[in-house]
Parts: sequence; C-alpha cells; structure tokens
Amino acid sequence: MRYSVRSLFAGERLKSFRQAFQVLNWPFLSLTMLLADFLLAHAPFTLPRHLYSFVEGQSPLSTTPVVFGSLASYLVLVFGIQAVMKNHPPRCLATLFQAHNVILSGGSFLLLVLLIEETIPIIWKTGFFNAMCSEASWTPRMEFYYMINYYFKYLELLDTVFLALKKKPLRATCNTYLRLHIDCLPGFLHVFHHSATALLCCSALIGKISGSWIPISLNLAVHVLMYYYYYATAAGARIWWKKYLTMLQIIQFVIDLFAGYFGIYVNSTATYFNGVLPRMGNCAGSGPAAVFGCGLLTVYLGLFVNFYLQTYKKKDSPMTRRTNGIANDHANGKIIAGQKSE
Repeated sequence: MRYSVRSLFAGERLKSFRQAFQVLNWPFLSLTMLLADFLLAHAPFTLPRHLYSFVEGQSPLSTTPVVFGSLASYLVLVFGIQAVMKNHPPRCLATLFQAHNVILSGGSFLLLVLLIEETIPIIWKTGFFNAMCSEASWTPRMEFYYMINYYFKYLELLDTVFLALKKKPLRATCNTYLRLHIDCLPGFLHVFHHSATALLCCSALIGKISGSWIPISLNLAVHVLMYYYYYATAAGARIWWKKYLTMLQIIQFVIDLFAGYFGIYVNSTATYFNGVLPRMGNCAGSGPAAVFGCGLLTVYLGLFVNFYLQTYKKKDSPMTRRTNGIANDHANGKIIAGQKSE
C-alpha cells in the first residue's frame, strides 16, 4: 500500500501540534511548525510504507547481515583506496569535499529543527519523563526522522573516502608503534566510529528506543557545527573554536549516557526488580538495544576524552604539535576524529 507523504502526518495530530505551539507562544517554534507544514504541503511524491516506517527486512539496510555486509564493504573500500593511493600524491577534491559538508551540515540542521518541532509539544503535554520513556513518544514522524538520521550515517561514510584520498592515516598503529600513536589516533577513531554508529542507529530503530530523540538531537546539533568546520577549513579558514567543538562532543556523550543509563535503570526495575528497587514507571524499547547503545557510547566517551587530553593537554609534545584535527563525532551518535581539511 502506498501513501502520499502529505497524508502520513497530517490531520488531528498536526492540528494538536499547532495548538501546542499557540499555547507556548514561542516564535521560533512557530516558525519550525511552518517549515513542517511547508514540506508536507509541497511533497508531491508517494512512498511505500517501508520507506517512511522502519520495517525490519523490508526497509533498506534494516537487517543485521545487510548492515554488517555494508560496513565490511566500507572498510574494504577505504583501505583499498588507501593501498592504491600509497604510490600516488594526495588528492585535493576541495570542491567536492565542501559540497559534501554543506549537504551534511544543512541536512543535519533541517532534521534537527524538525525533531525539535516534534519533541517540544510532547514534552509540554506529557512531561520530560514520558517524552523520554513512553511508547507514545515513538510517533510516526519521529520514526521517519530517525530513519533519515540513520541513512545519513551511510552518507557520512564518504568522510572516510575523502580522508583516504587525501592519504590521511586510518589505522590504529603507525610505523613500529604497537599502541595508538597520537598521529594515528584521529584516523582510528574516525573509522571505528563511522563503522559502529550506523550499527548503533540501526539497533535503536529495531529496538524502538523511546528516548532516541535525546542522543540524535544532540548529535545533529554537533554535526551542524562540525561539518561547517570542515567546509570552512577546506576553504582555508582558520577556526579558533575547534577545541571547544571537541569539548561539546564530550559533553554530548555525557548527557547521552546519563539519559541512557537512567532509561536502562527504569526499564530494569520495572522488568526484573519490580517491588525490589525504587521505580518511576517503565521506559519503552528493547533492553539489549539500550545496553548495546550505552556500552558503545561509553567507549566513545573514553576515546574522546583520551583524544582531547592527547591533543590539547600535551601542547609541549612534538608529536602533539604534529596532530592536525578535531575529534569528529558523528554520534552519535557518529563520532569521530576529524582532521584538518587542507
């Protein structure tokens, strides 16, 4: 069965959102409502259900074997490019790189605005706890936006292709070192994070984690700034705030983990320790998916803090002075290690 995009989210629910914004009387949020109305009103095409609602086995990249196969192909591609480029000079590709970053920065901003439009009325009506934990917070729009965010992660894999063509280091070791050398740490984080974050987003969609809007919104906000940074530095601009962007990425993971572990606690007390431990209710979504997400985000946080300390707290080290990038979160998330885009 096929539906027009306009019909997917229109009707009484859209009317209730307008009423919520009128009560709030917040001009910016009213503008975001106008943006959603405009996009819905001017969408002339139709979509099959599995393209606007995540249907495991039918939606693109919706099963574990396909996701693992895609990510394995990604690794083969980037390391294959790296091998081919070994005896060739680095490629510049400044125009393509800038266009790529404009698309991702602008797309992240648009998706962030649409998520805010959907989330604020839910928080206003039901409270933050229910917006985070209730099954009702997993709305059709939210699921559609989560899918777009997930597919963005595959577009972001092109980041690594650009790095490989520029002959940036992508492996965990350099020369004869058997540990994460400071020159190679950014590239290792980049490849690891890009590979893992697509899997993370897929698991959250399959598990229908009700509080997914928290890490996704924070990650999109970081990406708006991060991809602008890459765009600007590709044009030769000197950006003074790259250190603070890395700090913002770390703060993002701390907030993500606080929300994630809180949700796991609420879900566990309701499922396994009812009447034994204090509880507030229950958090909707798959427990294993939430545990996997929090475990991976914990690893991201540790890697980012390590990157920050090595890059910005060891300024007297000759190796640190040779490092030339910021941690590239895509997480988140997607994260990770960006490098200057000359």
